[in-house]
Amino acid sequence: MEIRTFKETDSAELRELFTRAGAGSPTASLWGHVESEAAVYLEPYMDLTPDSLFLAVVDGALVGYLAGCPDSSAFPSESERMSRAIREHRLMFRARPVAFFARALVDVAWARLRQQPTAGDFDDPRWPAHLHINVAREARGTGAADGLMRHWLDRLKETGSPGCHLQTLVENTRAVRFFTRMGFAEHGPAPLVPGARYDGRRLHQRTMVWSP
Repeated sequence: MEIRTFKETDSAELRELFTRAGAGSPTASLWGHVESEAAVYLEPYMDLTPDSLFLAVVDGALVGYLAGCPDSSAFPSESERMSRAIREHRLMFRARPVAFFARALVDVAWARLRQQPTAGDFDDPRWPAHLHINVAREARGTGAADGLMRHWLDRLKETGSPGCHLQTLVENTRAVRFFTRMGFAEHGPAPLVPGARYDGRRLHQRTMVWSP
């Protein structure tokens, strides 16, 4: 297995990997429109932080990736990226995204009635870096995820970063165990993720942090 940084020639294969990686997990899809989800969680990293986009390669094929950002303050927020994707992909005219956003409105109202928090952006100078990681089903348990994460954390140590955060789902217990094993600790509450469902159940955001 080889771990290396992204090259422009990887673009098409990486987009295909984004489509299938995470299949079957609670984080596989949010609103069911792959192109717009890639516009939020993959393409900005290809364009803005390609040196922090790591790929796991086996026999010449991509099997996993880690999209990292060393300084979130210099990167469009998730809310900004999502708003742009909604406009550019005209998601309000697509059935599955509209159903997601309708559920989200109901969930926000439900949480407000119960005085419960809802998921949002994370901003703390103690942990300015952030990441998204995905590994194809066939590469799970092969060390691909470990290799990607170690390369990313080594990069942060080399550059003197004070720390890194990530956001996953409480219900994605496999991911939470992996991040814990890699040195991340749970941080803050676990608010509701408006609109998100897995097996018909509401989902909750889990923020985790790492310091060198």
